[in-house]
Amino acid sequence: MKILLILSVILFFPAGNFASSDYGAFFDEAGKYYNINPSLLNAIAKTESNINPDALNCANSNQSCDYGIMQINAVHLPKLKKYGISKEDLLKPRINIFVGAWVLKNCINKNGTNFKALNCYNGKIENNNYFLLVLKNYEYSKS
Repeated sequence: MKILLILSVILFFPAGNFASSDYGAFFDEAGKYYNINPSLLNAIAKTESNINPDALNCANSNQSCDYGIMQINAVHLPKLKKYGISKEDLLKPRINIFVGAWVLKNCINKNGTNFKALNCYNGKIENNNYFLLVLKNYEYSKS
């Protein structure tokens, strides 16, 4: 129950600019646009790529690839193409962070403001401790 309360506070009550990277303005901008705490977006980027805008992971069990700072999975490419966003665009930090915020917002809308929203971002809702890694990085960013 405590974790659910913490997640609710993190997701909906931004605590200022804790986005402690060179991309802080992008996290702030995307967070404001999607009404998501920018520090949470930063914590996801830390968890996913260690804040590496050039990160590329094609070692997923389903043979798909993840791109950029927020590690956007290729499963989203057909929908992103409708908005003029290519996989090459996902290596641009601002675009990638906005797409990551869009993915998370869709997860929140689908699963609610709880650990399932964070696990959804990771692609597996049940039997997944991904949300704990994100929360650890969130707490670290505050210290």
